[in-house]
Amino acid sequence: MNSNQPTPKQGLYDPQFERDACGVGFIAHMKGEKSHQIVEQALTILVNLDHRGACGCETNTGDGAGILIQIPHNFFLKVAAEAGFKLPEVGKYGVGMTYTSPDPQKHAQGRQIFERVVAESGQRVLGWRDVPTDNSSIGNTAKSSEPFVQQVFIEKKADLADDLAFERQLLMLRKQSHNAIRATGIDEYWYFSSLSCRTMVYKGMLMTSQVGQYFPDLQDPDLQSALALVHSRFSTNTFPSWERAHPYRYIAHNGEINTLRGNINWMQARQSLFQSDLFGEDIKKIQPVVNVDGSDSLIFDNALELLVLSGRSLPQAMMMMVPEPWTAHESMSEEKKAFYQYHSCLMEPWDGPASIAFTDGTTIGAVLDRNGLRPSRYYVTKDDLVIMASEAGVLPIEPERVAVKGRLQPGRMFLIDTNAGRIVTDEEIKRDIATQYPYRQWVDEHLVKLEQLQDAPIPSSSTPEELIQRQMAFGYTFEELRLLLTPMAKDGVEAVGSMGSDTPLAVLSDRPKLLYDYFQQLFAQVTNPPIDSIREEIVTSALTTIGSEGNLLAPKPESCHLIELKTPILSNAELAKLQHINEGGFKSVTLPILFNPKDGVKGLEAAMEGIFTQADRAIADGISIVILSDR
Repeated sequence: MNSNQPTPKQGLYDPQFERDACGVGFIAHMKGEKSHQIVEQALTILVNLDHRGACGCETNTGDGAGILIQIPHNFFLKVAAEAGFKLPEVGKYGVGMTYTSPDPQKHAQGRQIFERVVAESGQRVLGWRDVPTDNSSIGNTAKSSEPFVQQVFIEKKADLADDLAFERQLLMLRKQSHNAIRATGIDEYWYFSSLSCRTMVYKGMLMTSQVGQYFPDLQDPDLQSALALVHSRFSTNTFPSWERAHPYRYIAHNGEINTLRGNINWMQARQSLFQSDLFGEDIKKIQPVVNVDGSDSLIFDNALELLVLSGRSLPQAMMMMVPEPWTAHESMSEEKKAFYQYHSCLMEPWDGPASIAFTDGTTIGAVLDRNGLRPSRYYVTKDDLVIMASEAGVLPIEPERVAVKGRLQPGRMFLIDTNAGRIVTDEEIKRDIATQYPYRQWVDEHLVKLEQLQDAPIPSSSTPEELIQRQMAFGYTFEELRLLLTPMAKDGVEAVGSMGSDTPLAVLSDRPKLLYDYFQQLFAQVTNPPIDSIREEIVTSALTTIGSEGNLLAPKPESCHLIELKTPILSNAELAKLQHINEGGFKSVTLPILFNPKDGVKGLEAAMEGIFTQADRAIADGISIVILSDR
């Protein structure tokens, strides 16, 4: 099997637990002046991030490295003429960086299918170019899965309104060709590292020093850009591959998305509601939106791409996905706090620790998640260069040239707009975005807080005998009552100890275990200090919402018509409120989840199918809250 394919689940390895931990950097000319020097300097930054990447047992096979640049129009005019076709003016065509099978028959078949997909969309392939590569420096492991690299040039239809309309068309072509070629097994290598009218990506299963040598294009003086984003990959708990190298289409990422499983589940659940005036009926062609076979970084990139192409600005999409800590932030403006509160009803945070650099080819920037555990530093020079990387010193700059030095701060955004020719401050970005709509009014009118709901009868409390019986049924031990619960009840704080835990995982235990013992929170698995949610409440929040979500792509004032809970753990009184709710359009139903254990596995399966049927029927009848009860 080639390592360009997702490694299947085997033994104790499961690809769903893969994470990235890497080095990231960018350089941009603030005024948008293109030059080959930007590309050269970016490659220098990349080489100096080598220690943040990794290699396999061969010192010349890397976990991955790459560079994202703007479309180099003058360079492409030259190489297109050499390949025998002519390009229109800049912005009137898109370029795809395509990885295909080394087998000539397979990649020829893939090309034919892709051209057919393009023609069916009403667009035209202008030509193909075989990208020159030099694999003399790469190791045998990288060579064993090395793809054949091509560039495809696609003409923009005259009736497309702007770049974003063309980008939406190119996204659909990428998704449709993947389904027609890769997913059907015609070409198991088929992959677009980029397909855009704005940016392109050169990347691979390379060491940082190999990128410039492997792609001779990057040495050509005509290959020019005003910005460049680079990445050196350290694939924590993962297998490297050519396509898992960064940058992706919008981002390069250092860290982990530790809420990933929930993020994926929610994106898959809500996509059935997707409707967009910008995509129209074509919205179905880009589903599934997230590629679950990809890394956490790719899945983040998929979601970000959807938000941007469905009408949000890149900074706003980043604010939604990587929000500041706002719930306990006393000095935050009401407008900004309302923005985050409203959007928390539309999408859950994609929490790190993470440092994420992002670009759409015009703006480029970076953001740290709320914890700030992946520091990054930047320099601004007097001749309008901006250099940002995982650490200082990645590009030699004479001290007298430096105008400003700084570092990314938790939750704050660093953004360069090359059209405006300046750095846009975090305050300006977020003030403009937060005041676009009356979010505070929308939240006050539509968001319902649990404590505002009408009180309901509470089930009678347990007798001492019933309490002991339930404690035994729920697996409480004498040690837990004495060492954990008693201090919490007595002092209102969590007990502190230093002995660790030798309790075996539920799946490995010989003792009977409850259902929720089999579930663990996957958070901060690699090189991260523990977070204390009580003492560090400024960066943590237990707020959650329940109710029926709306369309993520076309939010309305009533999109936040949900019930807000201060904590996902409910008291009996709070649960009773939800069980008896019948106001504001909210309705609930309680479904029993009991089954006869004597019926064994088949009895459990039948009971679960019964619950699914009851839940479907309840939702069809307008129920917005389903309560599962084992009472």
